[in-house]
Amino acid sequence: MPITKATQTDVPELNKLINSAYRGESSKKGWTTEAHLLEGLRIDEATLDSYFSDPNIIILKNTDETGQITGSVYLEVRGPKLYIGMFSVSPLLQGKGLGRELLLAAATYAKQIGCHTLTMTVISTRLELISWYERRGFKATGETQPFHVEKKFGTAKRPIELIVLEKDV
Repeated sequence: MPITKATQTDVPELNKLINSAYRGESSKKGWTTEAHLLEGLRIDEATLDSYFSDPNIIILKNTDETGQITGSVYLEVRGPKLYIGMFSVSPLLQGKGLGRELLLAAATYAKQIGCHTLTMTVISTRLELISWYERRGFKATGETQPFHVEKKFGTAKRPIELIVLEKDV
């Protein structure tokens, strides 16, 4: 199961994977669902497509033996840090180590481009997810951020706050 850089031709499959990991009925088959917190899409093809023209952004993908994308992670250089977002594993494959492999690939990429810190935001009430990241060396910075209010990518069912996690690599 190689982890490689995604390309624009992967956009439709990435869109399907990311939305299935976070929202809707299919996301409930895995433990990373946000369906109980947010309604609507996590991402759309137009937004994903736009990322490929930004030199600060790459998306890594994992493919299975048939070439199907089973996991992905959005990486964006933000100054001296590498931001991790839309970290997605197929709900049917969660808990099998693929997420750990994607995080290792993100850390490797960060080192290759001279970033020494991985940073991310996580919904503050997602304690099981925060715990998972902490077991992989991430620590809460104490910083919080409001959840975006743009309805295009999810309407919150209740107030949501994000916490910032970081890890030195």
